Amino acid sequence: MPKDRLQALKRLVGRTPLLEIQCRFRGRDHRIYAKHEAYNFTGSIKDRMALYILERAYADGEIEPGDEIGEATSGNTGISFAAMGRALGHHVRIYMPDWMSRERVLVIQSLGASVIPVSHEQGGFLGSIRMADDFARETSHVFRPQQFDNVANVQAHYETTGPEIVAQLASIDRKPTGFVAGVGTGGTVMGVARYLFEHVPGAQAYPLEPANSPTLRTGHKVGRHRIQGISDEFIPSIVKLDKLGPLVDVWDGDAIVMAQRLASELGIAVGISSGANLLGALQIAHDQGQDACVATVFSDCNKKYLSTDLCSDEECKEHYGSREVELLGFRAIPWCD
Repeated sequence: MPKDRLQALKRLVGRTPLLEIQCRFRGRDHRIYAKHEAYNFTGSIKDRMALYILERAYADGEIEPGDEIGEATSGNTGISFAAMGRALGHHVRIYMPDWMSRERVLVIQSLGASVIPVSHEQGGFLGSIRMADDFARETSHVFRPQQFDNVANVQAHYETTGPEIVAQLASIDRKPTGFVAGVGTGGTVMGVARYLFEHVPGAQAYPLEPANSPTLRTGHKVGRHRIQGISDEFIPSIVKLDKLGPLVDVWDGDAIVMAQRLASELGIAVGISSGANLLGALQIAHDQGQDACVATVFSDCNKKYLSTDLCSDEECKEHYGSREVELLGFRAIPWCD
């Protein structure tokens, strides 16, 4: 049964459209290319990683029918494992900081998984990982995906996201000069970076983090931010900053404003990290100049953020880059086998 179900899930993950977002930024016209990951099985880019990890685990005998899946997550990964785990017949247990959006909890619970909230006093995100590890150690027949340390996370994007971006750009006679992605686990930016380095000479990949919580710069938790899904208090072991380009910083409020504008001006309803990714990609495109072709990801849609500040009146401050962005239009570049 798992083999048949895995094949069914594979048809529902990846091969997403590539959006060409036409912008004017600081007086120059740019085209930014964003993978529209809301088209995945549960509506986020994390489906790619979750499916690949489960495939590998089954192939290697690390998970068997009847085992429970236990993972620590800030939301989208939990949703992916909840849905795929139940599709494959597994019980799923998710440890998650208790300040994540209510929609995330409700979606995971609706998929038949258990959610264990973890407070700041219990250790926040690091506490979630410790509690998931303790549960797996103390309970038999538990599979821990360990998304922050599992190299299959990187491999998933090396084998899917990277090749898709390059192929879709080639279909319009373009080659990427850069790729920007916010770092949660780091799997997306590391996997795409590796593919670009091997197949597109001169292309560079840039990690993005919140300007008001620069974990990658400092190596530890600093400040607080509202871009759920990135900058989770520590640098994951699969992130190798020496293999990436310079860090890109975006203020969380700026990311909120940009995501709001994508929805209200272009009808592209995305989450907060997608607003950050667009702003980061525009910064790199502007720095690279006229021949830039910068890609990124719109990681999910806005539906898991309706109770957050994404749906509030966010002041657009003087230092926000979104003040300098004019959204001109977009087109969709489909995936073609």
